[in-house]
Amino acid sequence: MRSSFVRTTSIVAATLGAFVLGGRPLLSSFTHSVRVPNPAVDETRAQKHGKETAVLAGGCFWGMQLVFSHVKGVTKVTAGYAGGEKNTATYEQVETGQTGHAESVRIEYDPSVITYGQILQVYFSVAHDPTELNRQGPDTGTQYRSSIFFTTPEQQQIAEAYIAQVDKAKTFDSPIVTQVVPLKGFYSAEGYHQNYAVHHPDQPYIVINDAPKVDHLKAELPEFYSDKMVS
Repeated sequence: MRSSFVRTTSIVAATLGAFVLGGRPLLSSFTHSVRVPNPAVDETRAQKHGKETAVLAGGCFWGMQLVFSHVKGVTKVTAGYAGGEKNTATYEQVETGQTGHAESVRIEYDPSVITYGQILQVYFSVAHDPTELNRQGPDTGTQYRSSIFFTTPEQQQIAEAYIAQVDKAKTFDSPIVTQVVPLKGFYSAEGYHQNYAVHHPDQPYIVINDAPKVDHLKAELPEFYSDKMVS
């Protein structure tokens, strides 16, 4: 994700037949799509409706929010910042890469419909590429790192076991670099970032980097896909 100026330059580049953002081809970020195995270690499916929360980082939060808004059992997705302090949780500061934050999403879900392990299955399969270190596609910097922010020992156990399982299965050509760290705080992003992909579906960055992820979700994990988005 980049400034409005750089996004504008990408539109100009598109008219010349070469989608470029910040000197990098935009085509590089949406090609990740692979069905990872079902989690061998997971929480038990709840018998009653409820609410649990997962906080994940995996590149630009526009695309992450778009994907998880189409996942069955997810009731709300908020774009925000995690990994740093409250007083530096603003877009302008986070974009410097110096605050410790990662662009993240807070996913609220019904554990009677989908489990934490299944949320991670979507995360590793289509939401981002967990083998890219401190970048996703055209976006580079620690603020775009792959990170799971756990809130309970069970979430930590499930995440670490799943990474080990997927690495052992050699699902990816390279090892997973996703961090598994405790959540110290989640801070909602500015209002204009919320559901950005929904409000700007024709923006080149969204068309090339984010919208295809929803198509991959529908193709790779149809059992988790919902046409109806959460608001």
